[in-house]
Amino acid sequence: MMKLYFAPGACSIGIHYLLQEIGCRFELRKVDIRNGENFQAWYTAVNPKRKVPALERAGGSVLTEFPVIARYLAEQAPSAGLMPSDPETLLSASELTEFIVSTIHMQGFSRAFRPGKFAMAEADHEATRARGREIIQEGLLVVDRHLRQNTGPSFADGALFYILFWACERLKLEVPAACAARWTEFKSRPSAQRVFAAEEIAL
Repeated sequence: MMKLYFAPGACSIGIHYLLQEIGCRFELRKVDIRNGENFQAWYTAVNPKRKVPALERAGGSVLTEFPVIARYLAEQAPSAGLMPSDPETLLSASELTEFIVSTIHMQGFSRAFRPGKFAMAEADHEATRARGREIIQEGLLVVDRHLRQNTGPSFADGALFYILFWACERLKLEVPAACAARWTEFKSRPSAQRVFAAEEIAL
């Protein structure tokens, strides 16, 4: 049985959502990153990168990096319909996942949530947060165009799930129409309700 190392409400929530969607059996192991548990020896032995998500497979090997885990899960459960069979659709899903993680998350949300990582002086933190929101909004316009052209499910849904959760529920941003519609669809799904319950998240 697989085990997901997660932090409540972190980007790992997207992998948690995919696990629920594909319907496999798995365990959850909470990592309290707010109190630095990801730096403790027990977790660095699991993932030396000291971040979540990490997915321990049945044989004991561990996968890290969101795009890799998302695609792996889709490949393991073809009946869930999250692994595109068409090469162009597969490339599009991979491209979207990478863009979300590397740009919207790492450049946008990281500034909005943790400005101190980008600006040493506290006086610069608000400007850093504002720039983060700009990057998020610019990125969501790209995502919105993608959603208007690609309506089917894929492993990119995991990345979509967590950035739309952050944008709509944590930052309370006004997001483009297709993004808003996708978030409404996501959060109404039974799999999402199980995720929120397990991570003790109230919307």
